[in-house]
Amino acid sequence: MSLLLLCSLLFLGSAILTGLFRWVAQEFQLMAVPVSRSAHSTPVPVGGGVSIVALILFVISYGYFTEQIPANEFAAFMAAIVIACIGIVDDMKHLDVRWRIPAQFLASTYVVYCLGNVPAIDFGLFSFPESMLLNVLAIFALVWLLNLYNFMDGIDGIAATELIAVSFVSLLIVLNSDTVLTLIFASFAAATGGFLLWNWAPAKIFMGDVGSSFIGFTLGVMALLSLQHGSMTVWAWVLLLGVFIVDATFTLFVRIMNKQRWHEGHASHAYQNAARHYKSHAKVTVTIILINLFWLGPMAWLSMQYPQIGLVIAVIGLIPLLLLAKRFGAGSENFSL
Repeated sequence: MSLLLLCSLLFLGSAILTGLFRWVAQEFQLMAVPVSRSAHSTPVPVGGGVSIVALILFVISYGYFTEQIPANEFAAFMAAIVIACIGIVDDMKHLDVRWRIPAQFLASTYVVYCLGNVPAIDFGLFSFPESMLLNVLAIFALVWLLNLYNFMDGIDGIAATELIAVSFVSLLIVLNSDTVLTLIFASFAAATGGFLLWNWAPAKIFMGDVGSSFIGFTLGVMALLSLQHGSMTVWAWVLLLGVFIVDATFTLFVRIMNKQRWHEGHASHAYQNAARHYKSHAKVTVTIILINLFWLGPMAWLSMQYPQIGLVIAVIGLIPLLLLAKRFGAGSENFSL
């Protein structure tokens, strides 16, 4: 009952804070002005993810001061403040990648330092042992996850609904085994639900880099925590975030192979091409919700039941997403069905 009450307050608080921030963004001209690659045609307030950031940091701090979250885990979560600050500066005035990437690597290195060695990963036929190499790979994975989440926040409601779906399924998985992650997953779902009231198509405010980067980074911290707690596996995470991982990675690969300026902004992700083809953000977003809840969610649960074949289940789960990414021209700037 206390968790339900907390979620209700977070939902309401997020809806109110997002509405207030929308007014502030309009007053101070913090607007996303359409450019050639934009999915919107009129200026829209940006930075609404601040409400999610503030509420989640409050919940994590509450968990720490009530001794539900250990000090080292709290310290790891607090690195997300740096990511959020970089994000809001980037929303207000474009921040050069030469500043963003080193800061992201420093924050990710600090997280791995706080949490300690990443546990061994079971590939079925062999196990990747606990090692310095695995820690380094975890740092790169954190940086990639926060950036891919930012890349995938390109149409109304997609980043928010992805977070709600991932949090909901993960909550079902960890509910009776991990009190720390239960608290944070439930809080993420509730706070993002309040934000989504304003962000559903047609969006009245955008999440902005402050929200998408913070969410991607914090999900990465939670993934590492779940591995250490033994409450989730890496394959469950790969499946739950499969839509974003496949689209962002496939798109990047195609752009590199085509010798395009892959590090610059573009609108050639599969989900963006699909939204233009169907002339609807909502149709694409709803489709992704259904994929998450009725395909990736059950596959993630299955991978938890049979961890010895988790890699095989993950591959089976991702193959249809790869086919969809190819069908909708991920990485192609001149896509047509």
